[in-house]
Amino acid sequence: MNVSIITLGCSKNTVDSEKLAGILNEFGCKIIFESLEKADVAIINTCGFILDAKEESVDTILNCIEFKKDKRRKLSKVYVFGCLVERNREELSEAIPEVDAWIGVNDIDAVAKYLVEDYKALNSSAFRIVSTPNHYAYLKVAEGCNKQCAFCAIPLIRGKHISRKKEDILQEAKFLADNGFKEIILISQDLTYYGYDLYKSSELIDLTYKIASLGFQWVRLHYAHPNEINEDIIKMFNNINNLCKYLDIPLQHVSTSVLKRMKRNIDKQGTINLVKKIREIVPEIAIRTTFVVGFPGETQEDFEELVQFVKESRFDRLGVFAFSKEEGTPAAEMIDDVPEEVKQERKEKLLEIQQDISLQRNQEKIGDIVKVIIDSKEIDYYIGRTEFDSPEVDNEVIVFSDKDLLVGEFYNVLITDADYFDLIAEVTDEI
Repeated sequence: MNVSIITLGCSKNTVDSEKLAGILNEFGCKIIFESLEKADVAIINTCGFILDAKEESVDTILNCIEFKKDKRRKLSKVYVFGCLVERNREELSEAIPEVDAWIGVNDIDAVAKYLVEDYKALNSSAFRIVSTPNHYAYLKVAEGCNKQCAFCAIPLIRGKHISRKKEDILQEAKFLADNGFKEIILISQDLTYYGYDLYKSSELIDLTYKIASLGFQWVRLHYAHPNEINEDIIKMFNNINNLCKYLDIPLQHVSTSVLKRMKRNIDKQGTINLVKKIREIVPEIAIRTTFVVGFPGETQEDFEELVQFVKESRFDRLGVFAFSKEEGTPAAEMIDDVPEEVKQERKEKLLEIQQDISLQRNQEKIGDIVKVIIDSKEIDYYIGRTEFDSPEVDNEVIVFSDKDLLVGEFYNVLITDADYFDLIAEVTDEI
């Protein structure tokens, strides 16, 4: 049986799909990622985080249904699981009855039972087919979130924060290291909260040290809540040689009044002080962040505070979301008093400011020699990344070389030019 697994949304969903793929493969299914052409069965792992993600998930489901109806195709079954199903199962099943089964977000075994007769649960950590390129992989260390941010539906979808046991994480990390993965990306909705539920204290530092000792050339951290970042965590970036000097911190806003309504438990000065402290201790670190504009009650003055903060902070990477109501969240009960066109204008303004900052930062790198990992080969150039860039979401380095380069290997390159979001480079033997 050819099984196509289509993954939408975040890297946490990617890991879920890979573990499902490993289980099904163990029972004799042939796994195809993202393509329907030769599939007998399609499994869609959905995202239900924000409106755009929901729409993409629904469009993907409808596309698979059309494929299933086409008598020229092999596709006979469509199963859907994940975040969107967890939130909207009843509405979806009524609206799209052609789907063969709807399964919630945390039940990979339930998905497998539809395809495997006499299915018996397996330890999914030991059975995983990685869908990313062969040199980097994601490693999920926890599920869910205990924070109660007013705009976020993750706790409603994924439940409370549940840390994985350290020994299970390390076993999976060793499996990835032994199979040649050079970059490991630790992910969780709230990475800095790792361990509180199991060990009564944050164990992120100890876990990171242990994973870094397994032989990966790059270890990367994703999604650190600003409330949980302390000086010891920051100093860790100076103390672990193969820990990428890169941190993803979704700050969401800077106005104290907006942060209070968002239930972020941090104010403007605390946010400014955090960014300042991180850069004082680790001057070369790249900070990626996201902001929400148009949150209920956001005034023009609130937005101008955010604009000034972005200009002064000069973040390395920045994303912006326009607020949209998510059912079941506290923010959904607030009066959505910022017009949609104003939300979009504010979003565009922040992105324009960041675009100029990104160009300036990139141009400052011209003449530098940096280490990159090659992610892919194009017709007449290669695409790589520095340690300051995470796959798929950050900047890339366009690398030209007279000699053949190997995907997944590291090279020193000389930065020769730059634009808003890419660096241009050529391979050099210099160090």
